[in-house]
Amino acid sequence: MGEKIHKLRVVVWGEAPDTAEERKLLRKVDFFILTYCCIAFFFNYLDRAVLANAYVSGMKEDTNLTGNQYNLLVTCLSVGYIVGQVPHALVIQKVPPRIWFPLMTLVWALLTMVCAACHSFSQLAAVRFFQGMAEASTYSGTQYIIGSWYKGNEAGKRIGLFQASGMVGTMFSGVLMTAIWSTMDGLSGLPGWRWSFIIDGIVTVPVAVFGFVFFPDLPESTKAFYLNAHERELAVSRLPPKNPNGHNIGFSLVKRVLFTFNFWIFTMFWVLGGALEAFTTQTCMVLWMKASKLFTVPQNNTYPLGITAIGIVLTLFTSVAIDATGAHAPYGFFACGVQIIACIILLCWDSVGVGAKMGAFYLAGTAYMIQPVVFVWANKILSYDGDDAARAIILYSMNGASSVLFAFWGIVLYPTTDAATGFRKGTIAMIVVTICLAMWICIVWWQDKRTQPIQMTQGILKTKSIEEEVEMDTKQKADQEV
Repeated sequence: MGEKIHKLRVVVWGEAPDTAEERKLLRKVDFFILTYCCIAFFFNYLDRAVLANAYVSGMKEDTNLTGNQYNLLVTCLSVGYIVGQVPHALVIQKVPPRIWFPLMTLVWALLTMVCAACHSFSQLAAVRFFQGMAEASTYSGTQYIIGSWYKGNEAGKRIGLFQASGMVGTMFSGVLMTAIWSTMDGLSGLPGWRWSFIIDGIVTVPVAVFGFVFFPDLPESTKAFYLNAHERELAVSRLPPKNPNGHNIGFSLVKRVLFTFNFWIFTMFWVLGGALEAFTTQTCMVLWMKASKLFTVPQNNTYPLGITAIGIVLTLFTSVAIDATGAHAPYGFFACGVQIIACIILLCWDSVGVGAKMGAFYLAGTAYMIQPVVFVWANKILSYDGDDAARAIILYSMNGASSVLFAFWGIVLYPTTDAATGFRKGTIAMIVVTICLAMWICIVWWQDKRTQPIQMTQGILKTKSIEEEVEMDTKQKADQEV
């Protein structure tokens, strides 16, 4: 029995480190990093999902939203999200992440509560823009942190768990809205949708406080009180050597980022990967249910939870499988194939019943599994040369580029006005995206094979060169003193 449990643990969480010291270190890092990052991302996604739930629970009528103004609100958050990406990547090279990340969490918590006081589209649009700027720190920042603390065969499961926590937030929003609608609607003269923003903001504040106290920064700079001196040294020594100049954000960073294949390959990789999730991220099922007038408010808030449940299961499965097998491409191809099936059903919109339409939207939830494929693979390849600043910029740029697409993608291809007719334009676009993404996965596979030996060699040479420069500077200073 004990052997079976051990095998199950190895499959799910990987083989434990050889030494007791490293196992203890991993337990601490897992608890403090994953606890903060997962809970913060949970509330990050909860906030985004609450907007969709509020829209179908009275916000549309109370704030006089018309036409595609809901899509424009989503776009406002996306624009703020885009604007904030690269600045966050630069800031965390100089400002400790244990300060910056919790500060941004606190900012978006306060802005979430401000949404409850909005009475017009223009007010909501302004608040959502600044929320997007603050929330931009979380997703790519956590990818960067996990890639900094964990080995290649350890990162996948942590990234998958982190991404799943955001989807749990999406699921919880439906439950939250249903509970608020039935118990708090009208309390103190406020409709239920306003209470949802207030409660969402209030419960996020303690997460920021936890981060200020417990978040450990990076292995090479951590001052976490729960790590002793030996554990701090071990946190650095257990990982591949990093470029000592890797946090330099001078002009050389432009060359280290823009003049590499990695920047362009991975930026387009997540543009296509993010587009694969359009049926879910554009809340197409919720919009269709609202437009059809076949469902009650509680049903509008709860039925779409099945999409997220499918996404959670497949995201966790994919992240575990990637760490166990070292393969990435097969899971990306699978996600593309399932989206094609969903598209075929949706293209037959007038010929299929309500059950088939719901089934197609549920199938679309499998697209979430592309997230660990993209970001585990990206972190793996970008870590070869130990250039942390370049890795951060590229990870944030991936998210920013994907958000640029969605600044107009939803309005053009998945407008609210197309909800009753099945988003035909968006479905055709999705077929094109799946084909392009499948081809791009082949390009990333090629880049992985060619880059590993090249960058590993360059990383060693770069480190040696920097060490020689440091030794030379030390000798020159000593000669001057003499």
